[in-house]
Amino acid sequence: MFLNTVQPEIVSLFSSTGSDPLSLFGTSTDATLPSDSFIHLLIDKSSLPAPPAPAVAILPPDTEKNPDEIESGTSGLNLAQTVLQIQSPTLRTTYIRCPPTNSTHLGLKHPWIHIQVRDLRREWSVEVGLVDRASHVGVVRLSTFQKTPKLSFQSPPVLHLPLSFPSISSRPLTAWATVTLHLPTLLAHFTSASLPRGPEGAHMPATSMPSGSFSHTSHVKVYATCRLRRIWFSQSGPSKQPPWEFGLYGDEYR
Repeated sequence: MFLNTVQPEIVSLFSSTGSDPLSLFGTSTDATLPSDSFIHLLIDKSSLPAPPAPAVAILPPDTEKNPDEIESGTSGLNLAQTVLQIQSPTLRTTYIRCPPTNSTHLGLKHPWIHIQVRDLRREWSVEVGLVDRASHVGVVRLSTFQKTPKLSFQSPPVLHLPLSFPSISSRPLTAWATVTLHLPTLLAHFTSASLPRGPEGAHMPATSMPSGSFSHTSHVKVYATCRLRRIWFSQSGPSKQPPWEFGLYGDEYR
Protein backbone atom coordinates (compact mmCIF):
# COMPACT_ATOMS: atom_id res chain seq x y z
CA MET A 1 0.00 0.00 0.00
CA PHE A 2 2.60 2.56 1.12
CA LEU A 3 5.93 0.79 0.55
CA ASN A 4 6.90 2.82 -2.53
CA THR A 5 5.44 6.15 -1.42
CA VAL A 6 6.98 9.09 0.41
CA GLN A 7 6.08 8.61 4.07
CA PRO A 8 5.68 11.59 6.44
CA GLU A 9 6.93 11.50 10.03
CA ILE A 10 3.46 10.56 11.33
CA VAL A 11 0.85 8.45 9.52
CA SER A 12 -2.63 8.07 11.00
CA LEU A 13 -3.92 4.68 9.86
CA PHE A 14 -7.25 4.82 11.71
CA SER A 15 -9.26 7.60 13.35
CA SER A 16 -12.75 6.90 14.71
CA THR A 17 -13.74 10.55 14.16
CA GLY A 18 -12.78 10.63 10.49
CA SER A 19 -15.29 10.82 7.66
CA ASP A 20 -14.68 7.19 6.66
CA PRO A 21 -12.77 5.52 9.53
CA LEU A 22 -12.57 2.05 7.98
CA SER A 23 -11.71 3.08 4.43
CA LEU A 24 -8.33 1.27 4.61
CA PHE A 25 -9.61 -1.74 6.56
CA GLY A 26 -11.38 -5.00 5.97
CA THR A 27 -13.79 -6.23 8.64
CA SER A 28 -14.97 -9.62 9.87
CA THR A 29 -17.76 -10.61 12.28
CA ASP A 30 -19.25 -13.93 13.43
CA ALA A 31 -22.48 -14.46 11.48
CA THR A 32 -23.58 -17.15 13.95
CA LEU A 33 -23.69 -14.55 16.78
CA PRO A 34 -25.76 -11.64 15.39
CA SER A 35 -26.54 -10.21 18.84
CA ASP A 36 -22.98 -10.17 20.15
CA SER A 37 -20.58 -9.99 17.20
CA PHE A 38 -20.42 -6.62 15.46
CA ILE A 39 -18.30 -3.57 14.62
CA HIS A 40 -20.04 -0.26 15.33
CA LEU A 41 -19.33 3.46 15.78
CA LEU A 42 -20.76 5.08 18.93
CA ILE A 43 -20.09 7.91 21.39
CA ASP A 44 -17.89 6.65 24.20
CA LYS A 45 -19.61 8.84 26.82
CA SER A 46 -23.18 7.69 26.08
CA SER A 47 -22.64 4.37 24.24
CA LEU A 48 -25.08 5.71 21.62
CA PRO A 49 -26.26 5.20 18.96
CA ALA A 50 -27.00 1.57 19.72
CA PRO A 51 -25.94 -0.98 17.09
CA PRO A 52 -28.63 -2.23 14.70
CA ALA A 53 -30.87 -4.97 16.13
CA PRO A 54 -30.44 -7.70 17.19
CA ALA A 55 -26.95 -6.59 18.27
CA VAL A 56 -26.59 -5.44 21.89
CA ALA A 57 -23.48 -3.50 22.90
CA ILE A 58 -21.83 -4.34 26.19
CA LEU A 59 -21.18 -1.27 28.33
CA PRO A 60 -17.83 -0.30 29.85
CA PRO A 61 -17.26 -1.38 33.46
CA ASP A 62 -18.03 1.04 36.28
CA THR A 63 -15.60 3.94 36.00
CA GLU A 64 -16.97 6.41 38.52
CA LYS A 65 -14.43 8.66 40.20
CA ASN A 66 -14.43 9.43 43.89
CA PRO A 67 -16.70 12.25 45.19
CA ASP A 68 -13.84 14.71 45.72
CA GLU A 69 -12.86 14.46 42.06
CA ILE A 70 -16.46 14.88 40.92
CA GLU A 71 -16.96 18.01 43.06
CA SER A 72 -13.74 19.60 41.81
CA GLY A 73 -15.08 19.53 38.25
CA THR A 74 -12.27 17.45 36.76
CA SER A 75 -12.77 15.52 33.55
CA GLY A 76 -14.39 12.10 33.62
CA LEU A 77 -12.94 8.87 32.37
CA ASN A 78 -15.06 8.62 29.23
CA LEU A 79 -14.39 10.32 25.89
CA ALA A 80 -16.72 12.92 24.42
CA GLN A 81 -15.86 11.45 21.01
CA THR A 82 -17.00 8.85 18.52
CA VAL A 83 -15.14 5.54 18.91
CA LEU A 84 -15.31 2.12 17.27
CA GLN A 85 -16.64 -0.81 19.31
CA ILE A 86 -15.37 -4.21 18.15
CA GLN A 87 -17.31 -6.85 20.08
CA SER A 88 -17.61 -10.62 20.10
CA PRO A 89 -17.15 -13.59 22.44
CA THR A 90 -15.32 -15.33 19.58
CA LEU A 91 -12.23 -13.16 19.42
CA ARG A 92 -10.62 -14.69 16.34
CA THR A 93 -13.65 -14.21 14.08
CA THR A 94 -14.31 -10.51 14.79
CA TYR A 95 -11.66 -7.98 13.82
CA ILE A 96 -10.57 -5.15 11.54
CA ARG A 97 -7.49 -5.55 9.35
CA CYS A 98 -5.32 -3.24 7.25
CA PRO A 99 -4.68 -4.07 4.47
CA PRO A 100 -7.92 -6.04 3.98
CA THR A 101 -6.17 -9.02 2.37
CA ASN A 102 -2.90 -10.94 2.77
CA SER A 103 -1.88 -10.23 -0.81
CA THR A 104 -0.76 -6.66 -0.03
CA HIS A 105 1.71 -5.34 2.54
CA LEU A 106 0.92 -2.19 4.47
CA GLY A 107 4.49 -1.08 3.78
CA LEU A 108 4.89 1.57 6.50
CA LYS A 109 8.54 1.91 7.54
CA HIS A 110 7.97 3.80 10.81
CA PRO A 111 9.56 2.12 13.86
CA TRP A 112 6.76 3.06 16.28
CA ILE A 113 3.07 2.13 16.36
CA HIS A 114 0.55 3.67 18.78
CA ILE A 115 -2.95 2.33 19.47
CA GLN A 116 -5.56 4.20 21.55
CA VAL A 117 -7.87 1.58 23.04
CA ARG A 118 -10.40 1.16 25.85
CA ASP A 119 -10.52 -2.06 27.82
CA LEU A 120 -14.05 -3.50 28.11
CA ARG A 121 -12.99 -6.27 30.54
CA ARG A 122 -13.27 -8.97 27.92
CA GLU A 123 -10.49 -10.76 26.12
CA TRP A 124 -8.75 -8.57 23.57
CA SER A 125 -5.89 -8.94 21.12
CA VAL A 126 -3.98 -6.90 18.55
CA GLU A 127 -1.34 -8.05 16.08
CA VAL A 128 1.25 -6.39 13.89
CA GLY A 129 3.08 -8.06 11.01
CA LEU A 130 6.81 -7.25 10.77
CA VAL A 131 9.09 -7.69 7.77
CA ASP A 132 12.91 -7.67 7.93
CA ARG A 133 15.25 -6.56 5.15
CA ALA A 134 15.53 -10.16 3.93
CA SER A 135 11.71 -10.15 3.40
CA HIS A 136 11.08 -12.61 6.25
CA VAL A 137 7.71 -12.01 7.93
CA GLY A 138 6.80 -12.47 11.59
CA VAL A 139 3.65 -11.58 13.53
CA VAL A 140 3.65 -9.97 16.98
CA ARG A 141 0.36 -10.65 18.80
CA LEU A 142 -0.45 -8.97 22.13
CA SER A 143 -3.33 -10.53 24.09
CA THR A 144 -4.92 -9.89 27.47
CA PHE A 145 -5.34 -13.64 28.01
CA GLN A 146 -1.69 -14.50 27.27
CA LYS A 147 0.21 -15.21 30.50
CA THR A 148 3.81 -15.56 29.31
CA PRO A 149 5.70 -14.81 26.06
CA LYS A 150 6.02 -17.68 23.60
CA LEU A 151 6.79 -18.40 19.96
CA SER A 152 4.34 -20.23 17.74
CA PHE A 153 6.01 -21.85 14.74
CA GLN A 154 3.63 -21.54 11.85
CA SER A 155 3.65 -19.61 8.60
CA PRO A 156 4.39 -16.87 9.38
CA PRO A 157 5.77 -17.43 12.92
CA VAL A 158 3.86 -15.66 15.73
CA LEU A 159 5.38 -14.04 18.80
CA HIS A 160 2.72 -14.08 21.56
CA LEU A 161 3.11 -11.39 24.22
CA PRO A 162 0.96 -10.75 27.33
CA LEU A 163 -0.85 -7.45 27.73
CA SER A 164 -2.62 -5.99 30.76
CA PHE A 165 -4.57 -2.78 31.41
CA PRO A 166 -4.56 -0.72 34.62
CA SER A 167 -7.29 -1.81 37.02
CA ILE A 168 -10.17 0.55 37.72
CA SER A 169 -9.34 0.38 41.43
CA SER A 170 -5.99 2.06 40.69
CA ARG A 171 -7.95 5.23 39.80
CA PRO A 172 -6.37 5.98 36.43
CA LEU A 173 -6.88 9.43 34.91
CA THR A 174 -8.73 7.90 31.98
CA ALA A 175 -10.32 4.58 31.10
CA TRP A 176 -8.35 4.69 27.86
CA ALA A 177 -4.81 3.52 27.21
CA THR A 178 -2.25 4.08 24.46
CA VAL A 179 -0.41 0.88 23.56
CA THR A 180 2.98 1.81 22.06
CA LEU A 181 5.37 -0.64 20.42
CA HIS A 182 8.92 -0.12 19.14
CA LEU A 183 8.82 -2.55 16.24
CA PRO A 184 12.54 -3.00 15.42
CA THR A 185 13.32 -4.29 18.93
CA LEU A 186 10.70 -7.03 18.60
CA LEU A 187 12.43 -8.76 15.69
CA ALA A 188 15.21 -10.14 17.90
CA HIS A 189 12.67 -12.16 19.94
CA PHE A 190 11.86 -14.41 16.98
CA THR A 191 15.30 -15.99 17.26
CA SER A 192 15.59 -15.80 21.05
CA ALA A 193 16.60 -19.08 22.69
CA SER A 194 14.95 -18.05 25.98
CA LEU A 195 11.34 -18.19 24.75
CA PRO A 196 9.29 -21.39 25.09
CA ARG A 197 9.12 -23.37 21.86
CA GLY A 198 6.61 -26.04 20.98
CA PRO A 199 7.52 -29.32 19.24
CA GLU A 200 6.45 -27.86 15.90
CA GLY A 201 9.45 -25.53 16.09
CA ALA A 202 12.08 -28.22 16.52
CA HIS A 203 12.81 -28.37 12.80
CA MET A 204 12.08 -24.73 11.96
CA PRO A 205 15.15 -23.40 10.11
CA ALA A 206 16.58 -20.25 11.67
CA THR A 207 17.04 -18.77 8.21
CA SER A 208 13.25 -18.57 7.75
CA MET A 209 12.73 -16.54 10.93
CA PRO A 210 12.66 -12.73 10.82
CA SER A 211 15.74 -11.13 12.36
CA GLY A 212 18.20 -8.37 11.76
CA SER A 213 17.08 -4.98 10.50
CA PHE A 214 13.46 -3.89 10.43
CA SER A 215 12.10 -3.07 6.96
CA HIS A 216 8.37 -2.35 7.23
CA THR A 217 5.00 -3.38 8.66
CA SER A 218 2.98 -5.92 6.68
CA HIS A 219 -0.39 -5.49 8.44
CA VAL A 220 -2.28 -4.40 11.54
CA LYS A 221 -5.18 -6.44 12.93
CA VAL A 222 -7.35 -5.46 15.91
CA TYR A 223 -9.59 -8.17 17.38
CA ALA A 224 -12.64 -8.06 19.64
CA THR A 225 -13.42 -6.94 22.28
CA CYS A 226 -12.48 -3.28 22.73
CA ARG A 227 -13.24 0.32 21.90
CA LEU A 228 -10.79 1.86 19.45
CA ARG A 229 -9.97 5.55 18.99
CA ARG A 230 -6.87 5.84 16.81
CA ILE A 231 -3.95 3.92 15.29
CA TRP A 232 -0.91 5.82 14.06
CA PHE A 233 2.71 5.22 13.12
CA SER A 234 5.57 7.59 13.89
CA GLN A 235 9.31 8.04 13.55
CA SER A 236 9.51 9.13 17.20
CA GLY A 237 8.56 7.35 20.40
CA PRO A 238 6.13 8.31 23.18
CA SER A 239 8.49 10.96 24.52
CA LYS A 240 7.50 13.25 21.62
CA GLN A 241 4.11 14.94 21.94
CA PRO A 242 1.72 13.84 19.15
CA PRO A 243 -0.45 16.39 17.28
CA TRP A 244 -3.22 17.96 19.39
CA GLU A 245 -5.97 16.21 17.41
CA PHE A 246 -4.62 12.87 18.64
CA GLY A 247 -5.58 13.82 22.20
CA LEU A 248 -8.20 11.98 24.27
CA TYR A 249 -10.83 14.55 25.22
CA GLY A 250 -12.94 13.49 28.20
CA ASP A 251 -16.48 14.36 29.22
CA GLU A 252 -17.06 16.62 32.23
CA TYR A 253 -18.98 16.08 35.42
CA ARG A 254 -21.68 18.69 36.07
